[in-house]
Amino acid sequence: MAGTGETTMTHLPPEILTNVFSAVSDTRTRNAMSLVCQSFRCLERRTRTSLTLRGNARDLHILPTCFRYVTDLDLSLVSPWGHALFAASTSHQSDPQQQAIELRNAFPRVTSLTLYARSPVTLHLLLLVPWPDLRHVKLVRWHVRPPASQPGTDFADLFHRCRSLTSLDLSSFYHWPEDLPPVLAANPITAASMRRLNLLTTSFTEGFKSHEIQQITAWCPNLEHLLLACTFDARYLGYVGDETLTAIASNCPKLTLLHLGDTASLSNRRGNPNDSGFSDEDARISRATMVEFFSGLPLLEELVLDVCKNVRESCFALEVLNSKCPRLRTLGLRQFHGICLAIGSQLDGVALCQGLQSLSVANCGDLNDMGLIEIGRGCSRLVKFHVQGCKLITEKGLRTLTCLLRKTLVDVKVSCCLNLETFAALRALEPIRDRIERLHVDCVWNGMKESDDGLGQSLLNFDLNKLEDEQCFGQDFASMDSEGTSQNKRQRCSYSPPPEEVEIDDSLMQSNGNGYWGTSWDKLKYLSLWIGVGDMLSPLPMAGLEDCPSLEEIRIRVEGDCRGKPKPSETEFGLSILACYPNLSKMQLDCGDTRGYALTAPSGQMDLSLWERFFLNGIGTLSLDELDYWPPQDEDVNQRSLSLPAAGLLQECYTLRKLFIHGTAHEHFMNFFLKIPNLRDVQLREDYYPAPESDMSTEMRVGSCSRFEYALNRRQISD
Repeated sequence: MAGTGETTMTHLPPEILTNVFSAVSDTRTRNAMSLVCQSFRCLERRTRTSLTLRGNARDLHILPTCFRYVTDLDLSLVSPWGHALFAASTSHQSDPQQQAIELRNAFPRVTSLTLYARSPVTLHLLLLVPWPDLRHVKLVRWHVRPPASQPGTDFADLFHRCRSLTSLDLSSFYHWPEDLPPVLAANPITAASMRRLNLLTTSFTEGFKSHEIQQITAWCPNLEHLLLACTFDARYLGYVGDETLTAIASNCPKLTLLHLGDTASLSNRRGNPNDSGFSDEDARISRATMVEFFSGLPLLEELVLDVCKNVRESCFALEVLNSKCPRLRTLGLRQFHGICLAIGSQLDGVALCQGLQSLSVANCGDLNDMGLIEIGRGCSRLVKFHVQGCKLITEKGLRTLTCLLRKTLVDVKVSCCLNLETFAALRALEPIRDRIERLHVDCVWNGMKESDDGLGQSLLNFDLNKLEDEQCFGQDFASMDSEGTSQNKRQRCSYSPPPEEVEIDDSLMQSNGNGYWGTSWDKLKYLSLWIGVGDMLSPLPMAGLEDCPSLEEIRIRVEGDCRGKPKPSETEFGLSILACYPNLSKMQLDCGDTRGYALTAPSGQMDLSLWERFFLNGIGTLSLDELDYWPPQDEDVNQRSLSLPAAGLLQECYTLRKLFIHGTAHEHFMNFFLKIPNLRDVQLREDYYPAPESDMSTEMRVGSCSRFEYALNRRQISD
């Protein structure tokens, strides 16, 4: 207690306190601040602009009314997940229409809304009295579109009643492509006011057809952000080609963000590293059209073209992109070939886009080490670099790129590259070990028994600060790609980089005596891993990731078919080795792409319950606060259900506060989690396509979910 005359925080002027509270974003911190005193509580409520409701829909009658300044409201995670928001409560028999009005009145200033709309009735009730300033809406639905719904009924009320609508996100909303165009045509004023439209819906199998894209862009001429799922395969009717790209640039010249994704790119699966990078078919996109397309969008800041069909000879078009779109900062290209020719020492192609801060390339069949080096020389401001499915690049090329971009690069993804298994990829990233913040690598342990000789130091033989001329620079690195390893191919040269090119820090040439810059990943906060089913996670520290003092979050995705796989020789997948990361508090363990037998397996095979035991063994040794878990699936019965061994092992995570299971579970399995002392938030989310229409009789239903949540919430939590 402060003594008489002492100045405390409460004596600060309200204007300063308001700025202090507004700067705090962490929810638990804000909750703690609101408990200090009555004035702090009022101030916290006044400055809270974002809120996610996580209660049970049956309790809408006791909805809090003190968050009247919230502008960003998320209703997509209300329990029971995926059920109707305004279903009448069995205990209070509330009128759904009255519930909707009370919800609207509790949050009168909403401008951004996220809603799980399983049927059009939910949105209809919520918009009976629409928010006058509602500008952004994100609809979520993983369940199959109601078969009785007429095209457009999901969006009719939204466009008719919300005249201020400028942004619509349908990326997680299960619908059909033909649902939206009629609604836009029937509401031309609202359509013309649209600024952002996200139609990159992962449930699509074919995406929007060419004529639908032309209609959408014609009805929404003021779009600034456009994300679309489509198909570039010329074997399908309505494929996207020259005509469609020209129409987009002509109809929506104000675009600053454009993402066109082939539906084949929406799959989360890794692909085959042995693929050449070239598809069987070419996209019907000419070089002249690309030049015209880029010229018509001068305001572009972010461009992603996930074509999945060959776009050849793209070098010249990408050079035009640099001059025609000077604001471009983010670029993503899939199945583009010739993006960087790397002939001699002259920069070309994407390497001329010197303003880029983020570059993602996938399945570029002819991208090699020389191309990577040119990208490092030309794109000297890169903060983020993702490469996937590029068969020709090696450790030497990636290592040189990281040397060139050491001052800026903090986000790297290396996936499905034949010559960059885990050990090689991590060695290539040594120059930025102390700077990188986000990293994805594939756990492919082919190089476990290979020594580090030569590979770790090969580029150290080149003093890039003493290279004399660009011609020698080009010849010297070209020799790195040849098969010979003679000494005359590692000759020293000198090179004085022009002012606009990045210079390599002298500290890069200072190693610890073994050819390494250090062993600690000091700033790495997020780590993403892919691993094939049946492989072990245990070699991860030996690969070079043993010292990550700042690592807070890890995502592990296990992919493959368990059917036909032999029983693992070890009893544990290897999660216990993650205990070496002292600050690790969040984990996403995604086994959703792991397929097997949910019921009785054939003789000699393991069913999914035994595989779950293998994956989760050792998880209790980790001090996790938050865990997202995707159970493996049986595709034949569309079942992703938590097994008894999995429930028992998850129960051992005594430090958990949040647990989200992306699948179903039996009610008595869920009751295991009541023994976790500080567990505060648990939810089952069937957020995968297609979500089961009705839960099986022995799994979680509305009543089961409510009983479990009641038992969870009535416990005393120490903090």
